[in-house]
Amino acid sequence: MARIKIDLPEHFSFQTQLPIRITDLNYGGHLGNDALLSLLHEARVRFLKEHGYSELDFGGAGLIMSDVGIVYKGEGFYGDVLTVQVQAVEFSKYGFDLVYRLTNQNGREIAHAKTGMLCFDYGARKLQTIPAQARERLETKP
Repeated sequence: MARIKIDLPEHFSFQTQLPIRITDLNYGGHLGNDALLSLLHEARVRFLKEHGYSELDFGGAGLIMSDVGIVYKGEGFYGDVLTVQVQAVEFSKYGFDLVYRLTNQNGREIAHAKTGMLCFDYGARKLQTIPAQARERLETKP
């Protein structure tokens, strides 16, 4: 069976810390896949805010997630504090990918992830071209 492979960049322009809460655990006693997706969402919102944007105002466009991929590298447990690194890559006419590396407080990798983000006009319910200024800001901010 083919496995998902997520290519991570050498450099990430953003990182944030997120604790694993008791409600993030599944019946196996570790971080659940649904909770991990929620942590990616929180990291994405913080990443966008750092750049002066939100999911509803990305330089005049909205953002909508087109796909997601997660590769699990280790277990996360209650009380762990995850460092989530985020970088925008693979820009196109309508969007870009965000890639994530999640590590625990001991530096152990928990997951790699990718979310495909498209620019979306929520009023017209259709895709729109990525705003040039927003693209430039994400591509150039260290």
